[in-house]
Amino acid sequence: MPLMMKQVRRIRALVGLVCCAFGALLVLAVPAGAQQLVDAGKEGDGSGGLAFVLMVVMVVAIAGALFFMDHVRRNRLPQDEDSQP
Repeated sequence: MPLMMKQVRRIRALVGLVCCAFGALLVLAVPAGAQQLVDAGKEGDGSGGLAFVLMVVMVVAIAGALFFMDHVRRNRLPQDEDSQP
């Protein structure tokens, strides 16, 4: 392959990598702008109940994730727990 073709491929790969990295950074940074997704300050429209339900879902999801991680950790190393005095 000529030297010029290798340079073009390298530049194209570098430009693609930079574009993908910028896109990923943009996608990951967008949720940081949404600080308050549910407004629980209004009366009469039920938004306080929605905020409470969403908080409960979040707490249950976090507790479930912690329980699952602890369960996996205990099942991965059963010989370490049996050998301790």
